[in-house]
Amino acid sequence: MRVISGTAKGTKLNSIESLSTRPTLDRVKEALFNIIQTHLQDSNVLDLFAGSGALGIEALSRGAKHCTFCDKSYESVKMLKQNLERTKFENKGTVLVNDYKKCIKTLTKNKFDIIFIDPPYKQGIAVNSIKLILEHDIFAKDGIIILETDEEEREMRELKNINLEVYDVRKYGRVKLIFLRERG
Repeated sequence: MRVISGTAKGTKLNSIESLSTRPTLDRVKEALFNIIQTHLQDSNVLDLFAGSGALGIEALSRGAKHCTFCDKSYESVKMLKQNLERTKFENKGTVLVNDYKKCIKTLTKNKFDIIFIDPPYKQGIAVNSIKLILEHDIFAKDGIIILETDEEEREMRELKNINLEVYDVRKYGRVKLIFLRERG
């Protein structure tokens, strides 16, 4: 796994190989960032189920101002901090060790322009995390949320009950990226 583009281009990132983690493939990451490139400059980013931090670090490399990383695994956070040091982004990242619910509750003074939601598959927590983000008002006007899932049908069914617009869906093998923004 590596940083694909920007100031840290080519930097190899550490990742945890286990059944509970699933790093975003480089080809999926490259496609994702090509889609959101115009939103990145000086953005405030939240990488909610951060793992190794690959998505947030890629955003920083491509011009995001700051990224808040949240993960409940101490092992993942240790790796994430190493990746921030390796890319020299320690001063552009805030790392929180907590589950997503507590993390969102502590961020109420923030507004995020881009939010990455890449939860562990098969746990059914993706849409709940979006509900909490909206409830705690941490989503910036004109912001975007990118949800990575392998259960598109369930997620799309549950997203109908949320006041956000699904404006794009991309499929890369079993991985689906769902792009959300405010309605209107």
